[in-house]
Amino acid sequence: MDREIGSIQDAVEAILFASGEAVPVGRISDVFSINEATAEKVMQHLADRFNAQHGGIRIVKLEDGWQMCTRPEFVQQVREALDLRRNSPLTQASLEVLAVIAYHQPVTKAFVEQVRGVDCTGVLSGLIAKGLVEECGRLNLPGKPLLYGTTPDFLRCVGISSLQDLPPVEKEAEHSDGKEHLGQRETVAEPKASKEGAE
Repeated sequence: MDREIGSIQDAVEAILFASGEAVPVGRISDVFSINEATAEKVMQHLADRFNAQHGGIRIVKLEDGWQMCTRPEFVQQVREALDLRRNSPLTQASLEVLAVIAYHQPVTKAFVEQVRGVDCTGVLSGLIAKGLVEECGRLNLPGKPLLYGTTPDFLRCVGISSLQDLPPVEKEAEHSDGKEHLGQRETVAEPKASKEGAE
């Protein structure tokens, strides 16, 4: 480990602990006036050190940021100690809507309903309430419909660092224009907890 990384690693650890959320690599780069490649190296080394200890805390990469989380095997004890209400499991309809959004985002509600063939207003609201889906802009069409995408909590829950890590899906039917695949039956692993690091 070079000297530059070692000199700021403890401070980065404190930042991750105090944040409670994913901290972008760019923010670390700005704070310590280092390039993003060096900041990424700092974060990766810190994560390797923590994760090698097999303690109660781990550091995970979520898209362009890093976050401290509790280890999944201790979720039940954390919930009991902090008297946290257990989230109800996702329904099949919720999993299907979540899968469509995850694989096609950003998407409109109308797109999700076209894929599934049924109204998804209630299901979508539930996924937003759970912090797995969020609004991410508007489509530049008449009416400016809202666009939806997954959140960092979604990545945490399914145990991946980025959307690129989603497993491939089989295309059962292609849209008539050949550009979008509709009627796919994607599924994703049900989240183990809505926020490992916060619940």
